[in-house]
Amino acid sequence: MPAISLVSADSRPAEEAPAPAPRITCGPVQSRAGLAAEAARVAFGLCIDPALVWFRGGWIYRQSFRGPVPDRILFHPDDPRTRRLEDADALMRGRFRFAGQTVEARDGSIFDRPMPSLSFAAALHGFDWLRHLEAAGGDLARRFTLKLTRQWLKRYARYTRFIWRPEIIAERLLNLCTYGRFFLANSDLVWRSRLFVSLRDQAQVLARTIDEAPDGLPRLKSAAALALAGICLQDSRNAAAGLKRLAIEIERQILPDGGHISRSPEALLESFRVLSLVQQALDHARRPVQPAVRSGLDRMAPMLRFFRMGDGALALFHGGGEQDARTLAVALEQDEAAGKPLGHAPYSGFQRLAAGRTLVVFDSGLPPPGPFSTAAHAGCLAFEMSSGAHRIVVNCGAAAGGTQEWTRALRSTPAHSTLTLADTPSARILTDGALARLLGPRLVDGPGIVEARRSESPQGLTVEVSHDGYKDRFGVIHRRRIMLSPRGLKLSGVDSLSPADPSRTTPNPRAHGLAFAIRFHIHPDVRLSLAKGGGSVILKLPNGEGWRLRCDSGALAIEESIYFGGGSPRRAEQLVIGGEWRGEPVECGWLLEQVGSA
Repeated sequence: MPAISLVSADSRPAEEAPAPAPRITCGPVQSRAGLAAEAARVAFGLCIDPALVWFRGGWIYRQSFRGPVPDRILFHPDDPRTRRLEDADALMRGRFRFAGQTVEARDGSIFDRPMPSLSFAAALHGFDWLRHLEAAGGDLARRFTLKLTRQWLKRYARYTRFIWRPEIIAERLLNLCTYGRFFLANSDLVWRSRLFVSLRDQAQVLARTIDEAPDGLPRLKSAAALALAGICLQDSRNAAAGLKRLAIEIERQILPDGGHISRSPEALLESFRVLSLVQQALDHARRPVQPAVRSGLDRMAPMLRFFRMGDGALALFHGGGEQDARTLAVALEQDEAAGKPLGHAPYSGFQRLAAGRTLVVFDSGLPPPGPFSTAAHAGCLAFEMSSGAHRIVVNCGAAAGGTQEWTRALRSTPAHSTLTLADTPSARILTDGALARLLGPRLVDGPGIVEARRSESPQGLTVEVSHDGYKDRFGVIHRRRIMLSPRGLKLSGVDSLSPADPSRTTPNPRAHGLAFAIRFHIHPDVRLSLAKGGGSVILKLPNGEGWRLRCDSGALAIEESIYFGGGSPRRAEQLVIGGEWRGEPVECGWLLEQVGSA
């Protein structure tokens, strides 16, 4: 059969009796009419936006900023994120690297250079560079930080549309409250007072415009930044408003099992991080316990452990990267309860199978709803697997600051370790037309029903999940059953395609003779080789451990892949089992077993 490329064209077409399968849904799928109505509201906001920008940049608006100007930041919480001396050195040499892009600014100011992308500009104006310079310490880093901050204040002390967007203000306030101590101490009094006037004004603008932050993580971080700034800058009104709004966003975005509504492990870690900053400030100020913040942290910590692979970093689902294992470990030190991860996260839509040294995380949920899906992936029924500290089966990840073509390719089904039918994704990305321009690249037309069952027997732990993402286009249901043996030495699976309507006597013409591919993207550190006879593939891990993948039907091949999990692209390989759907039920079994295991 022909090779199936990584980039998918959106336009082409038991050993123990299991319990009844629960139906997992995320509410009704948003209709075209619903999308159009939401787009109309966004369009109206865009129409009045120029008038708002003009008004906020004017003298009258500036006179509305009231309240005392703080003279110091009272508390600097501990941030678990990694700070890199090599990044600080690059900054002081004029090399600014954000969102996978680099801008040289050896002469003049970086703020006068053209920005290569909005992501780069957001990181620059959000003061993401501050943490690395703080780590370097010393007089040279301090003077360089003062120079950057003075350059920024000279140009942007007053309202400017992009730089004063609520989510950008939030990042700036979070970074300044966390890392400001090392360069603000003993700074020039006149300049320092100008900075704190700006901080007061920015916090008040954030309080007024927080609803304009993109829904999801940016809005939650905006609420957290408002609360943190209110506490650290002694503004009780902003502190109260921020805590109230933060409680609302926690209720909206943090699911009962502790996952984030975007279903992204990385978004969950970032939510946990900023809530931890707020909790530290509350503890330092000896303020009353905030039940929403405390409860949110207590729920999220076990879910972060749920997503940790054997190397201590995160699994790759729905736009998230591995992140730094040290950052995750330090963040979880804030969890005094040390809650253990669940095996099944029903609200987040994931399964976790662990035995011996083997760990599997399995996507068994629907795409995130509406505005929370702009970074989500069409990877239903994909899984990742590690043995000890080594990843084996992975998803391709997401390209930070990548081109639209790369972003679309990595969000599509072929970039995930699951089955793809007719080289068509199980959900479509909204990329063209007025709806996409107004609502962003949401995931639409995906699975509406996911059914999952989980059981345990002497033979191992079994999870079976099905989705209907191919029902409307091809009249087909994809079902995947995987079983992990008790010692974790074997992972067996069966992928099946069956008619969505078994009673239909006339074959669906769209589902006749369609190629399917079952992909296993392999981590770049694992070496692949065809076994003698060509019926299986040997996987050699960096520690010398060996695994074998074989299948009972279809053609098994090694193809090229790519891995973005660590932030930058790496060449990788994938194992592909190919077959064809002809309108009748078809099954393909496969086995991934440790070589030499009993």
